Amino acid sequence: MEFDWIDVPFDLTTLPPKDIEESFEDPFALKLLPDGESEDVRAARYFSLGKSLSGRGIFSVFWTDGKRYRVILSRPMSPEEEHFYERKKSEDL
Repeated sequence: MEFDWIDVPFDLTTLPPKDIEESFEDPFALKLLPDGESEDVRAARYFSLGKSLSGRGIFSVFWTDGKRYRVILSRPMSPEEEHFYERKKSEDL
């Protein structure tokens, strides 16, 4: 995966790029396409729920062209997102 970290629109001091990238590489990461009526696939934004190697749960909104990933927002998972992630993970095991 190749990430574009140029002019990121959020603060990278609270969540370093390394942790965010690791959350995308999590084998149990969930990538979701928001429900919307956008006809332009190139403008589609996706959600990701994953964990870094240190176990930190991260929610991200991103765009991809299939090669590059552009993270628009990342933050720690909320308790509800953490519960959803853990539930889906247990279903896969």
